[in-house]
Amino acid sequence: MAPSEARLEALRDQLARMERGGGGAAFPPLPLAPAIDRHLPGGGLARGALHEIQMADRNAGFAFAALILGRSTGPVLWIAPAADTPWAPGLHCLGLPPERLLLAGYRQPADGLWLLEEALRTPGLGGAVLRLDVLDLTASRRLQLAVEGSPRIGLLLRAAAEHGPSSATSRWRVASHPDPALRPCWQLALLRCRGGQPAAWLVCHEGGTLQVEALP
Repeated sequence: MAPSEARLEALRDQLARMERGGGGAAFPPLPLAPAIDRHLPGGGLARGALHEIQMADRNAGFAFAALILGRSTGPVLWIAPAADTPWAPGLHCLGLPPERLLLAGYRQPADGLWLLEEALRTPGLGGAVLRLDVLDLTASRRLQLAVEGSPRIGLLLRAAAEHGPSSATSRWRVASHPDPALRPCWQLALLRCRGGQPAAWLVCHEGGTLQVEALP
């Protein structure tokens, strides 16, 4: 990028922040579970922010995204490659009912990024999630700017092997965990969080709530 283009991009970012009142947490966070919320600034997952979920396996990542979006209000947009869309009844079991779920497929990663950026700027949506492995710092910064100052929440679902610089407010890692009672359970780790404290938990979904148990 030429120096003049870089300055223009920086100016656009500054104007976007000014239009949104300088960003910041203007809306209450989304609670997950008390034991987890204690490690998050404000006592929950920040809205008006982008969060990254690294998936050790697909089902675990989709489940955690559904649990988060189910706690938001209004419709949510789920963006994924055309061959990797989620199974809506499974998401319903985790608190995200079909009537709130909008699905969008994409063929090229750039199309998925564009869809997520536009969704994060769209009033009326509670949040949006994008299934995409490869993401550079500039793209994640654009997404964070798009959602700042809004009540929406943005999620990125990425393979656990993918990492690197990111403007996401928090980064999580989730993996499925077997349970003798056949409950949906996961090993969940908060890898980093702006203003938060990294930690790890064993969590299970039971009775519509997220139960936190001791790690094995």
